[in-house]
Amino acid sequence: MELKPGLSALVTGGASGIGKALCLALAAKGIFVTIVDFSEEKGKEVASLVEKENSKFHQNLGFPSAIFVKCDVTSLRDLNLAFEKHVSTYGGLDICINNAGIANTALFREDQTDGTKTWKHTINVNLVAVIDCTRLAIKSMQALQKPGVIINMGSSAGLYPMYTDPIYSATKGGVVMFTRSLARYRRQGIRVNVLCPEFVQTEMGEKAGTKYITQLGGYVPMDNVVKGAFDLIMDESRAGSCLWITNRRGMEYWPGPAEEEKYLVHSSSSSTRKISFRAALGAQLPQSFEKVVVHKLTHNFRDATDIVRAPLKLPIESGHVLLKIIYAGVNASDVNFSSGRYFLGNKKDPSSLLPFDAGFEAVGIIAAVGDSVSNLEVGTPAAIMVYGGYAEFMTVPSKHILPIGRPDPEVVAMLTSGLTASIALEKVGQMESGQVVLVTAAAGGTGQFAVQLAKLAGNKVVATCGGKEKARLLKDLGVDRVIDYKTEDIKTVLKNEFPKGVDIVYESVGGDMFDLCLNALAIRGRLIVIGMISQYQGEHGWKPKNYPGLVEKLLTKSQSVAGFFLPQYSYLWKEHLARQFDLYSSGKLKVAIDPKRFLGLHSVPDAVEHLHSGRSSGKVVVCIDPTFEQQMAKL
Repeated sequence: MELKPGLSALVTGGASGIGKALCLALAAKGIFVTIVDFSEEKGKEVASLVEKENSKFHQNLGFPSAIFVKCDVTSLRDLNLAFEKHVSTYGGLDICINNAGIANTALFREDQTDGTKTWKHTINVNLVAVIDCTRLAIKSMQALQKPGVIINMGSSAGLYPMYTDPIYSATKGGVVMFTRSLARYRRQGIRVNVLCPEFVQTEMGEKAGTKYITQLGGYVPMDNVVKGAFDLIMDESRAGSCLWITNRRGMEYWPGPAEEEKYLVHSSSSSTRKISFRAALGAQLPQSFEKVVVHKLTHNFRDATDIVRAPLKLPIESGHVLLKIIYAGVNASDVNFSSGRYFLGNKKDPSSLLPFDAGFEAVGIIAAVGDSVSNLEVGTPAAIMVYGGYAEFMTVPSKHILPIGRPDPEVVAMLTSGLTASIALEKVGQMESGQVVLVTAAAGGTGQFAVQLAKLAGNKVVATCGGKEKARLLKDLGVDRVIDYKTEDIKTVLKNEFPKGVDIVYESVGGDMFDLCLNALAIRGRLIVIGMISQYQGEHGWKPKNYPGLVEKLLTKSQSVAGFFLPQYSYLWKEHLARQFDLYSSGKLKVAIDPKRFLGLHSVPDAVEHLHSGRSSGKVVVCIDPTFEQQMAKL
C-alpha cells in the first residue's frame, strides 16, 4: 500500500509514546487520523498537531482531518463507537494500528489480589483489546470491500521471556501468534502484521532499569519503529509477518526461514491444488519424435549437438510416464554437459557415453502412463529435471515427475534456477534475516530468485549486473542496492558502502568476481558457489583455477566457502518447488522470462549462445511446441 494523502488511519493508544509518533508520521504523509485513547487532554493535543500537519496537504475539506475519540479499549462498546465514527467521517478504513498497551502494575510474584485491577486488566488491554480491534478493523474493511492493513503492536517481550513482567510477555506473545495466524486474510486484500521493538524511550519504556537498557545497546530510536511500521504497511508481500527491531541486530523478520522449517509442513501436492489444469491431447501419439543429442564432446554447444529422430516406444514401460514437452529451460551448464564435464567422476571415458541426450529441465503434459502408475493422469501438467529435456517427448520413471499447476515458462524458471537459489540459500547459506546478502549476475535465471528470496526473508540485498535494463529489473524485484558494473566499480562500492562486509554471497560468475566477493565477505560470512559462468568460455572451456591464500583468508575471519550442486539435493525438490509455486501464486514472487523468443528444437543452440552472450535478462526458455503454446494461450 502506498502511503499517500487521502488515506485514513485509526490508531489506538495514539495520545503518547509510539502511538503519538505514528500519528504524526502518518499526518506527514497527508493521511487522516483518528486518535483513540483514554487520555482526553493528550489525545486532543495530538489531534491538533495532526490537523496542523495535514493542512499542508488539504484545505477546505468540510470535515476534520483528525479526530480524537476518548475510549477505554477494554470496553467493546467504546471500540465500536470509535470505529463507527472513523468510518462515518472518512468513508472507510485503510490502516488500523492497534498500539494501546500497558505494563502490569504489580509484580506477579507479589500480587495477592484476584488480578482484576492488575494482571487480568493487563491481559484485557494488551491482548483482548487487540483481538477486538483487529476484528472490528477486518469487519470495516470487508464491509466496504476495500484493501487495508492492520498493524498490531507487539514487543520483543513477545518473542523471548521478560522475567520481570511475565504477564506483559504473555500478552505480547499472544499478539504475535494471533497476528501471524491471520496471514490468510491476505486473500481478501487485508494484511495483518505485528511490530516487535525492544525498549523505546517512552513513559513505559523508561520504567526499565538503565543498566538493562545499556546492555541492550540503548533505546531503539523512535524513527526505526516508525520505519518498521511503514515497511509493514507498504510491503504488499507482508501478511502475518512479525518485524523484530533491536539496536543489536537492526530490523529482521521473525522467525527466519531456518526456524520456520522446523515446524512448517509442506505438501508435495500443494502446487497442484492451486490451479486446476487439464489439456486435451490428440488420441494418436506419433511413431517418432525429435530430440537434441550430444554427439561430440566440446564446450561449443552448437558443434557438440545434433537433432535426431527417435522411435516412440509404445506401450509405455511399467512404472514410467511419457511427457510431451512444451517448454525447456536453458542453463549456463549446458556447455559443461556437452563437453563431458559432468561425467568426469565416472570411471568410463566420457566419450564412450556418446551420444547422449541434452537438456536439464522441462515442463509439459503427461501423454501416456505405464502399468502400475496410479497417481498420475494423462492430460495433467508435470515437470522433469533429468537429462534429456531438449526433446519433443520424454519417457521417465514416474518417481521423477514433479507435479505442477500449469506447464508455463515461469514454472520452468522455478526448476533448476529457482530450486538452486531456494535450497542453496537455506541449506548452504543458512540464510536467516537481518543480514546483508550479495548476489552476482543477479538479473539472470537463478539470480532473480536469489534476490527475491533473500528480500522475503528480511535481508538487505545487494546485486550486481551489467546494463540499465538489468538494473531496472533488479530494482523492480526489490533489490536494495544495484551495482551496474558498466557504470560503477563493484569493489569500490562494496568497500565504501559495506565496510563491515557482506554476510552471504550467492556467486555464479567465478574468476575475478569470486576473488572480489571473497575479499568483501564479513566475519563469519558464507560464500556459496553455484557456478562460474565466466570460466565456461574460451577455446578449451572450463579450466580449474588456483586460489592461493584461500585457506588463510577463511581462517582469519571464520569464513566459509561452499559449493552447491543441485542434483545432490533432489530429496528437497518437491518441497521447495511447492513453496516457490505458493509464493508465485500469491504474488510474493515474480518470475522474469527473457523477452527473446526461441521456438522449436532447432533454436536450442541459439538460446544457449544467447544466455552466454551476457545479453539475457531473466530465465532463457525454449518453446519446444509453439502450436501447443498457442492452444494454451486460449485457455
